[in-house]
Amino acid sequence: MTEAGIIRPDVHIEVHVKSQSTAKRSEVRTHVLSLLDRHSSVLRSFKWTEFDDEFLTKNVESVTIGDEAGPKLVDLKVHNLCIHVFPLNDDSPSTLTLEEEEELSAANHWLLPAAEFHGIWESLIYEEGIKTQLLDYVSTTIFFSDKNVDSNLIAWNRVVLLHGKTIKACLYTHSQFVEINSHSLFSKWFSESGKLVTKMFQKIQELIDDKDALVFVLIDEVESLTAARSASQAGTEPSDAIRVVNSVLTQLDQIKRHTNVVILTTSNVTQKIDLAFVDRADIKQYIGPPSASAIFNIYLSCLEELMKRQIIYPRQQLLSLEELGTMNFMESDVTHLSLSLRNIAQKSVGLSGRALRKIPFLAHALFGKTNTMTVESFLKAMGHAVDKQRQELASLVNCV
Repeated sequence: MTEAGIIRPDVHIEVHVKSQSTAKRSEVRTHVLSLLDRHSSVLRSFKWTEFDDEFLTKNVESVTIGDEAGPKLVDLKVHNLCIHVFPLNDDSPSTLTLEEEEELSAANHWLLPAAEFHGIWESLIYEEGIKTQLLDYVSTTIFFSDKNVDSNLIAWNRVVLLHGKTIKACLYTHSQFVEINSHSLFSKWFSESGKLVTKMFQKIQELIDDKDALVFVLIDEVESLTAARSASQAGTEPSDAIRVVNSVLTQLDQIKRHTNVVILTTSNVTQKIDLAFVDRADIKQYIGPPSASAIFNIYLSCLEELMKRQIIYPRQQLLSLEELGTMNFMESDVTHLSLSLRNIAQKSVGLSGRALRKIPFLAHALFGKTNTMTVESFLKAMGHAVDKQRQELASLVNCV
């Protein structure tokens, strides 16, 4: 807050330090502030990987403006700079097991921030606001917990449901991430599945007991554990499923009392999820197939990477949708290539995010005549790759 009492908005600065660095975080922070002080404004999501400061060159991999939303040009002088200094954990995930005799692998466990996940968040492109909303939810959860807000008066369950066809934590010394293998919690023995769910959450409880750690728990395909009890009662689901649902709901009610845990869940078939579980989710965010504008930005990031690696050469400027909009999407020598990319994006609508990220690879593999291609020839290859992908999907549908 300034002297005049005006609230200064936060801008998050992510500082990735080298794994071999022994520098104190306070030292790193001082040098980063000096770097930022030499720039009055920077582009949103801008990343420094080269420095004229010997200390930063020795100790820091990158400095990134980490904000997802807001103006494209960030004025550093009018923002409150939140600097997050972190190394990446290179360790492979450990396995959480439940049955000593059978060594039942029920979950994978990572210490965060993990090198395995680095860069994934930035590569995800959704409709405007989705990522910001999820970050704001986690930030508010941490903030309310830090302020000891009475959850009996202000209710939140620390549960997020992400459904559809397809973090910043400053108050804790470290973070952990657990991905539950839902299918492993169904026992071959009748009535044992509910007990396995309880055992799984007991393992998570051991992690939560470390109050200096922020624990994220991901339950992928949550419908496996929360199949609607109405289906079980109607005889379309085994009665053991009722015990599993009841166990999950009981464990969620118990775990929400802890301030250092967030439950993330995903589902592709939300109609099968028990309504009592849906009611417990604070956010029910639909993640649909990428829109034409999101696809354009996905392809644009792919082409930028290929130009950086000189697989596409020579480098040519591609305009953003905002820049094309200022030119009324009129065809010219300046806009020609970008408009071609926009046309490819429009005919790619309906493809999944996973399929879209494969298009540039398939374009080069199947339609690239040389190792190095121009932007124009690569765009033509991408158009052919999209057509082929659609033909293959149509053939699969017709075979079913």
